[in-house]
Amino acid sequence: MRFKRMAEIDLRGKRVFIRADLNVPVEDGGITDDTRIRASVPGIQQALKAGAAVMVTSHLGRPTEGTLKPEDSLAPVARRLGELLKMEVSLKRDWLGGVDVKPGQVVMLENCRVNKGEKKDDEALARKMAALCDVYVNDAFGTAHRAEATTHGLARFAKVACAGPLMAAELEALGKALGNPARPLVAIVAGSKVSTKLTILDALAKKVDSLVVGGGIANTFLLAAGKPIGKSLAEKDLVGEAKKIAGSTSVPLPSDVVVAPALEAREGTVKKVDAVSGDDMILDIGPDTARALAASLEQAGTIVWNGPVGVFENEAFAKGTETLARAIAKSKAYTIAGGGDTVAAINKFGIAGDIDYISTAGGAFLEFLEGKTLPAVAALEARANG
Repeated sequence: MRFKRMAEIDLRGKRVFIRADLNVPVEDGGITDDTRIRASVPGIQQALKAGAAVMVTSHLGRPTEGTLKPEDSLAPVARRLGELLKMEVSLKRDWLGGVDVKPGQVVMLENCRVNKGEKKDDEALARKMAALCDVYVNDAFGTAHRAEATTHGLARFAKVACAGPLMAAELEALGKALGNPARPLVAIVAGSKVSTKLTILDALAKKVDSLVVGGGIANTFLLAAGKPIGKSLAEKDLVGEAKKIAGSTSVPLPSDVVVAPALEAREGTVKKVDAVSGDDMILDIGPDTARALAASLEQAGTIVWNGPVGVFENEAFAKGTETLARAIAKSKAYTIAGGGDTVAAINKFGIAGDIDYISTAGGAFLEFLEGKTLPAVAALEARANG
């Protein structure tokens, strides 16, 4: 994978347009989790230190093109970024006609998805944005799977196009985990539905030495193995696909589980998987299963983790995810984790410092695991290759 990095380019006196991923949760005008903003700060600081005039934009939520509603504004993001940078970050609403920014300054450009043509990667829009800058920097791996004007088109038409430090780090970490991994390679993929991650599971089955499944996905695999799952979330129509995947690689299934009558239950009951009754919902892996999986992770050379193995938000069903999370943290393997729920679990159990790389991306992380070409990355590679 070959692409230009921002660190390789002389930015002194240059107008630098940074596409960041600042799509953070906002409630009542306040940011409830600034992880993505914090992750973007190093790239912005690097450009400032190099003497650049910096413009930063991102999408936020799902605005209607051509209409800026108060809840879609990047105003709270600009305020928080200013606090983190310890400098004023002004917000410019109508910026396609030009931006007044000097070296050493940062201007936040209002929600890019409000611009008509953004989501359709409109060429005229991309060329208009490219004219605003000397250097385009994509530091938004979280949107790399989308071909939009600020993620793909701009990379095609800007004078210089490169990857920011966050984007470069994501690609290097994922490339290391999947391109030439230390073996055994173990992937943990969990979630509510097989259908949303079927192609990823199928692709990973051909690459990994062991595929650990959790959540509703594990229930579908248990069903495929002829095990009772009660009223647990599962996809009966994908039992055949689950059998096919299980035939491609090692897919260790739970020997015991934690069940309850409902998701809101305050406590669960540990049962052997064969003893699950018709009124039970499987909401976590059992302690025996958790210990066995944790022991297997000790032997891994590379671990890729996407998704908690139980309903970890409820303390009654968090032990399985916690046991695996702590095993991953203690492992000597190269560890990479990604996805919103995964990051939430990492933060809950306080193990962020023990994971080699934590991806801030969701969809892009999964599509990279699947082996898909990410449009934004392809555009950067095309520019680097001439």
